Amino acid sequence: MHSTYPLAFAPHHAGPEQATPDSLLFAFKHRELLVTPGFDVLTMTDAAMHGVQPVRTQYLGQLGELHCFSCELDPSGPPPPGFLFRDLRRLFGKLDPELHAVAGRAVQIAEWDRTHQFCGICGRATELSSSDRSRRCPECRAPMYPRLAPAMIVAVEKGDQILLARSGHFPPEILSVLAGFVEPGESAEEAVIREVWEEARIVVEDVRYFGSQPWPFPNSLMLGFTAQYKSGEVDTSHDTEVEAAGWFAYDALPPTFPGRRSISQWLLQDFVARKIAERGS
Repeated sequence: MHSTYPLAFAPHHAGPEQATPDSLLFAFKHRELLVTPGFDVLTMTDAAMHGVQPVRTQYLGQLGELHCFSCELDPSGPPPPGFLFRDLRRLFGKLDPELHAVAGRAVQIAEWDRTHQFCGICGRATELSSSDRSRRCPECRAPMYPRLAPAMIVAVEKGDQILLARSGHFPPEILSVLAGFVEPGESAEEAVIREVWEEARIVVEDVRYFGSQPWPFPNSLMLGFTAQYKSGEVDTSHDTEVEAAGWFAYDALPPTFPGRRSISQWLLQDFVARKIAERGS
């Protein structure tokens, strides 16, 4: 039997008895990562040499042979001389992609640990579970797991056109595909149909799974879909989150988020590639 772990990062809640000097430390002030002047993650050696003092530390797992830890830093403390605090969004393209992925996990684990020190039912101090990634109340035994919010994101297609919308928090002129959170009691496919109706007042069908991406902004799992237009006219006048929306041809797209960092970009690039292939066949 093949014994090598099949993914680059192997998560686990229980770490070694003592961290090795080359272990990685994903240290956060609020949700900003402490990085070296060359935009790299600290090692335990870096932390010791520069006096980094964690408030709390959590074990994450192994990236290859390297043990990985997250930690919470004093929010009032400055970074060590020459080091930087950076939001993970600003580290796209600067931090190694595998390290960035672990950093996305780390910020969520550190935030969960910080915000679940006490039981929300009885107020008692919680304890780390030895059997899994959770905290538990010693009094009422209520388990508390890291929060994960499933969200759907969808490329709605109408022949050679795709539905794109603009949100108020986007950079100027940028448009993207529709997205929204899955609500309790509904499937991801139902969330696609509901969100498209709520945001654009059109009905879609043939909802098909495309892929997923962890998205730690703040605690999401993005579930990507494609869907086909069925009926209705695009109308965003009722929605305060969407400033505008419309249909755009694959060869005449408006400004969209550049690069290949997010699943929204993957969906758009997949749509364009398929349409170009269809025209060439």
